[in-house]
Amino acid sequence: MASFASWFAKRCFSASLCSAHRRLLKFADRRACIGTTALLQKQPGTLADTLISRIRGNVKFTGLTGLKASHDATYHSFHTSSSRCANTEDFYQILGVSRTASQKEIKKAYYQLAKKHHPDTNQDDPNAKEKFAKLADAYEMLSDEVKRKQYDLGFSPNHGSTGEQQYYRAGSTNIDPEDLFRRIFGEFANFSHFNSVFDDRPEFLMELTFLEAVKGANKDLSVDIEDTCPRCNGSGGEPGTKVSVCHYCNGTGMEEINTGSYMLRSSCRRCGGRKSIIITPCALCRGSGLTKRKQTITVPVPAGVEDGGKVTVPVGGREIIITFRVQKSPIYRREGINIHSNVFISVAQAILGGVTEVQGLYKPISLVIPAGCQADQVILLQGNGIRKMNSYSYGDHYAHIKIRVPKKLTKRQRSLVMCYAEEETDVHGTVNGVKASADEGGRTSASKSNNPKDHEEGFVSKLKKWMS
Repeated sequence: MASFASWFAKRCFSASLCSAHRRLLKFADRRACIGTTALLQKQPGTLADTLISRIRGNVKFTGLTGLKASHDATYHSFHTSSSRCANTEDFYQILGVSRTASQKEIKKAYYQLAKKHHPDTNQDDPNAKEKFAKLADAYEMLSDEVKRKQYDLGFSPNHGSTGEQQYYRAGSTNIDPEDLFRRIFGEFANFSHFNSVFDDRPEFLMELTFLEAVKGANKDLSVDIEDTCPRCNGSGGEPGTKVSVCHYCNGTGMEEINTGSYMLRSSCRRCGGRKSIIITPCALCRGSGLTKRKQTITVPVPAGVEDGGKVTVPVGGREIIITFRVQKSPIYRREGINIHSNVFISVAQAILGGVTEVQGLYKPISLVIPAGCQADQVILLQGNGIRKMNSYSYGDHYAHIKIRVPKKLTKRQRSLVMCYAEEETDVHGTVNGVKASADEGGRTSASKSNNPKDHEEGFVSKLKKWMS
């Protein structure tokens, strides 16, 4: 009787332990763990003490480790201080975006990485298929706002059940990576043209004047590029002839490849994705479906583009890259969005000051010259530089002052300059036509008259006389 009572007590207590254990795993909260521990402390016996010690040994501030219930059901560990599961692959890191990235940034990152790691363009890379599949998983999760929020909280939107939340595990999405990529970026009626999307895009050079690069423009460019054959409309077969359905892919243009973890689809190796076998090739394109022809395209030149800048222009069913070569300007020198130019002023403007006109990028600018302006002095014209690309801000215009000295003078101009030279004291060396006098280093004209009246005549009097 005693043995039966002992056996019955153990069975009942085991059931209560399992129930408490499930509560512990269901609530990722340390307070729930403490509450469960307090509940177990009320239960007498060695089993309760054993489980309490196990809980205390496994429950930490950082999270819980895997525990095993009496029914041998293993539970995955989770981290109570993080919003994500500790053993989860970071989808944000896979796509190379931040956690605050917009849907546009996520889609752009996925598109670029999917093109880079697509199995059709990385046939020599054994890991390309796995990388491509991981990208599909990441995008499928983060592109859906509801799933993204659940993922950020650490729960899997693909494995939930009523009244119960499941922690996310990597590889839980059920999506065909190839289907996802084609669904997002367009279906190709002929999968043989799909590879051309990933081909190296042809690059062309375009010459721009300095002002065209600064202000922006629409310029025409003649290019030779492969495009859909006009004779067969890209089918590769001679018009009027029949083609046979490819039996290797059953006319789908795709073949399935089992990688173990994922089922991938790739272009059919037999028909090259055409879905059919060409019996009579097109006479113009010889079965390729593409022909090279000259086209004139209009290239939008963005305002503020620099030498070596690039833009991508769609042509037919593909893209080309335009690289700009910007000519040097005889007037301006560029430094980023700032420009420099020389401004020539007269001797009188440099001494007395004044106003001159500077040729700006967009309109003439009035420049105020301060009195006593020196050669190579730089005057800032704020906000008159180059517009920053994709912005409304402008750089600055720096005017470098250059004093223009006349090479020829009239007699009157020469007399005035000689008169000034006689009174000038801050001179190192000599001045042609003027010699130093004996009194206090003053200067006298070498051609000056010996008449005493001339000696008594001052500089101001001479100016008044000569200017009258």
